[in-house]
Amino acid sequence: MATSCNPLNGYSMNTLILGIGNEILTDDGIGPKLVKALQSKLRIPGVVYRTTALGGLETLEEIKDFDDVVVIDAIRTEKGKPGDIYTFTPEDFRETLHLSNLHDVNFLTALEMGRKLGIKVPREIQIIAIEVAEDQVFSNEFSPQIKLRYTHIEEKVGSLVLRILGSC
Repeated sequence: MATSCNPLNGYSMNTLILGIGNEILTDDGIGPKLVKALQSKLRIPGVVYRTTALGGLETLEEIKDFDDVVVIDAIRTEKGKPGDIYTFTPEDFRETLHLSNLHDVNFLTALEMGRKLGIKVPREIQIIAIEVAEDQVFSNEFSPQIKLRYTHIEEKVGSLVLRILGSC
């Protein structure tokens, strides 16, 4: 069932929900797949839904000119279990699969570069990261661990997005 809401808590009518990941790399595609699911279920005025397989500095191009952004991405940590969900801001993160890249500047540096270059960067960025099991194997399907928990993950991420936006 679709939910219609109005953003509160200072979130603007110029908000982006961005799913990052490659949908043909098993669990790596969880960000884009979740954003597509949320787009069909959460109809919130002023919220734009997008997906991208790009990360690092290229993310700046996706988020510029938005007031507020919620990024949904995959993460792999040493102690996390597939399906665990984390929330943080750019200042907190080090480990998402796409917002940091050994061959590119990290997301925090890209934001600072954007500001110095006069690019309008979002005033508020929240990151939702989902612990994944497999992100190196080509497949349109999730790993068994993520597939088993996907419905719960989708519900939890939807609730987090609504809470972040202060909606409903």
